[in-house]
Amino acid sequence: MRTFIIVALLTTFLACQNRETGSERRAVEEITDQALINNSDIIRLPVEGGKLDTNKVAKMTFTEYEFDFGEVSAGETVTKVFEFTNTGKSPLVVSNAQSTCGCTVPEFPKEAIPPGKKGKITVKFDTSGKAGPQTKPVTITANTYPSTTVVQIVGLVKNNTSE
Repeated sequence: MRTFIIVALLTTFLACQNRETGSERRAVEEITDQALINNSDIIRLPVEGGKLDTNKVAKMTFTEYEFDFGEVSAGETVTKVFEFTNTGKSPLVVSNAQSTCGCTVPEFPKEAIPPGKKGKITVKFDTSGKAGPQTKPVTITANTYPSTTVVQIVGLVKNNTSE
């Protein structure tokens, strides 16, 4: 009987602790849910309720999607600023810009771009150790439909040792 009472007390004690942890967990979930609701005006998925809705999303429209830097010598750094306009109806949030290799580094705006406003993606290509024709795509991920857009720089890198 004494063992039974000890087990019952321990079970009750542990169950109470779990309830407190559960209530704390619910409080965190409520705060998280509220934060998601507050951000829903900025970050909007184009699919709601299983239906595709592209009318109200942000849209990224570039003045040019490809830049030909011509011919440069190996070791030079090529920099291109790709300008875009949010031609959509929601604020545009760029979440990532990524190249296929470490020689090409994109920089993107961290703040939301309101509808009708412009933004810039700066791409720097280090030609060190490169030679010949080059194509360097940069994939931009944003709250648009489709969610990715590709811009690229192309050109010819001359090997200095062959001249």
